[in-house]
Amino acid sequence: MTASPAASTAHAPTEPTSNSKGKMPPGMVMGPDGKPCKICTAFRNWRPGTTTGTEARERRPGGQNSTAAMMAAFASGAGGSSVFKGTTSTTSNSTTTARADAPPPNCPPDVEQLGRATWTFLHTTAAYYPERPTPTQRANMLMLLRALPLLYPCTNCADDFGEDMKLHPPDVSGRVGLSRWLCERHNEVNEKLGKERFDCAIEKTDERWKDGPMDGSCD
Repeated sequence: MTASPAASTAHAPTEPTSNSKGKMPPGMVMGPDGKPCKICTAFRNWRPGTTTGTEARERRPGGQNSTAAMMAAFASGAGGSSVFKGTTSTTSNSTTTARADAPPPNCPPDVEQLGRATWTFLHTTAAYYPERPTPTQRANMLMLLRALPLLYPCTNCADDFGEDMKLHPPDVSGRVGLSRWLCERHNEVNEKLGKERFDCAIEKTDERWKDGPMDGSCD
């Protein structure tokens, strides 16, 4: 998970240049074992040739885009869409269709799908967290958040989020505080990518993750 001001040098992903099959594609992320990390890499970079125009524009000069791609994946999903805005895929007749730059429906998730799913879970959990949680509920929420840097499959994302949690301890005092804390962590990543910040007022987070817009379009 990616949310700290800067990833730890010890855990910064590196971009491999070669293997037994020749030069590896830009954007592929190495895991802590020194091998290409599939769950840390966007499908478009694991399977060259699926890169979209949007992704090409997001790449950084000099080929240093593996960290940026991983951050973008966790912050806003594929193709520049945002989990804040709720636009994660192309639709046709209200039916979600597969994207060329995403894994087929029957395949394991890539870093982008995992990131979107994780943010969706965390933001929605915060929206339904009690206004006045009991000591047990607070302790359980803290355990959930502290478990992410230890258990999240993408180790580079997990280490980065863990470093951020040290700088900004979770606020589990109630759903308002927790919703804002998560929103601010998410916004930090979006800022690094030059993306628009989301308004972290509880009215806005509730509209996005709990109640839906006032126009009833989600009812």
